[in-house]
Amino acid sequence: MEPGPVRLRVADLDSEREFYERAIGLSPIDSGDGVARLGSDGTPVVELDHRADAPARAPRTTGLFHLAILVPDRAALAAALARAVRAGGRISGASDHLVSEALYLNDPEGNGIEIYSDRPRAEWERDGGEIRMSTLPLDVDGLLAELREDEPDSAMPDGTRVGHVHLNVADLDAAERFYSGLLGFDVTVRGYPGALFLSTGGYHHHIGVNTWAGPGAPAPAAGSRGLEWFELSVDDAPGLAELERRLGDAGAPIERRPESLLTHDPSENGLLLRSAT
Repeated sequence: MEPGPVRLRVADLDSEREFYERAIGLSPIDSGDGVARLGSDGTPVVELDHRADAPARAPRTTGLFHLAILVPDRAALAAALARAVRAGGRISGASDHLVSEALYLNDPEGNGIEIYSDRPRAEWERDGGEIRMSTLPLDVDGLLAELREDEPDSAMPDGTRVGHVHLNVADLDAAERFYSGLLGFDVTVRGYPGALFLSTGGYHHHIGVNTWAGPGAPAPAAGSRGLEWFELSVDDAPGLAELERRLGDAGAPIERRPESLLTHDPSENGLLLRSAT
């Protein structure tokens, strides 16, 4: 099970769409019913749901910490840095996580964004059965050395996709019971204070959760700007049916949609579960 596009509720669609095109380098895919979809090579990464009257998300609430856009290689990450700076985007962080190298910034409505490239899996180290991750300063000079002098001001390359989604939650134990116990993700990292990382297939993380907005943080007001839902791709229809059964048995909210299920985690973060086949 892997993450797919992230749907954001936005008040200023034109400003948000321009940012994701110019500063991030995503390309328009389609637009309809007030939702603009942008991505790479026809694969959606972000969906902007226009709600002009949506209030701002209140501070110290649950919701999106950041959506993480995975690019194919280090050269693409260097190009992403150059593109964002040329477009006037403010880089708020740059980190070496051992398994990956990452840049951080916010969109015009304050939604957190990570753009990152993975190191080869053979270089990922393990510590006591868990994947070893850290937050170290990024070698920005070394990254920029990957740029060619004739680097075009182009869109994100083919293969760009959502690599993981990181959420603010109210309680880590409840989040672990939901994402690991119900949905079947494996816990990969427990070493970060107030955070937990989970994945399938041995990846470093597809889902991150943290209580950095404060333990017991409330959900934002209904209809607020920010995360509406993020997609998780399930292998097949029987797998989706099994998840529906588990969620129902646990009393989780379920809204049936064509070939998908909308549910919410214990912190009211929305998930759209969709069958890949």
